[in-house]
Amino acid sequence: MNIVVLLKQVPDTTEMKIDKERGTLIRTGVPTITNPDDLAGFEAALKIRDHQDARIICVTMGPPQAESMLRELYAMGADECILISDGRFGGADTWATSNTIGAALATMDYDLIIAGRQAIDGDTAQVGPQTAEKLNLPQITYVDEILEISKEKIRVKKALENRYEIIESDMPCLITTLSTIAKPRYMHVKKIMEAFDKDIRIIKYDDLNLDPMTIGLKGSPTKVKKTFTKEVHKNSDILSLEPKESARKIFEMLMDNNFIGKKEAHYEY
Repeated sequence: MNIVVLLKQVPDTTEMKIDKERGTLIRTGVPTITNPDDLAGFEAALKIRDHQDARIICVTMGPPQAESMLRELYAMGADECILISDGRFGGADTWATSNTIGAALATMDYDLIIAGRQAIDGDTAQVGPQTAEKLNLPQITYVDEILEISKEKIRVKKALENRYEIIESDMPCLITTLSTIAKPRYMHVKKIMEAFDKDIRIIKYDDLNLDPMTIGLKGSPTKVKKTFTKEVHKNSDILSLEPKESARKIFEMLMDNNFIGKKEAHYEY
């Protein structure tokens, strides 16, 4: 079984700066980590391989420095790592990103594609589902547990707001995973040393049959119109109230600022 895991290197901070001309994140000089949902999906793939014959291919799209993340994945047990990287891919929104990733995956053999639910820098939860659409694959999102899997079928537990669904799909299939699906394992000491000698395959624009108007910043239909930083004022009011009076005050403030209407403000005293 060939399992492709999609991962993203993301900023390890919530204090991101924006390039106001391009409307994109400024990533230079910002510490990075592997996106938590993606890392949990990678661990889910490793658990599958623990119990049956499987090969795990980790794929990321990003700048050359994303190689450091891929080396860590080798140290955790990845069989192959691939970096999709080219200046022409930069500035892509989710649509353009899925166009690029989909074109790269179309050149590979896979039985299952695992992607994290969403990345912490964008929080869109769109790239996984969009990639499945580009590849014409069945997809199951918000997967909290893989119950059964073979080369023919996969059965999973999908998390909803207030309940779970048990869903079965034919393979090949794409699933997006929650961070709760598995706790990532530590890197293996011996594999850490071996990771530096492993090859990382680089896929560039010239390796794919892509329309330049469907990738990167030019191929992104989503445009950032305006960005701003919310001002923080120190002269906030501090109130010391009893619980019931606090509840009343909160609802009054929500109604005064049109967050809720009077009909929604039901509370007991």
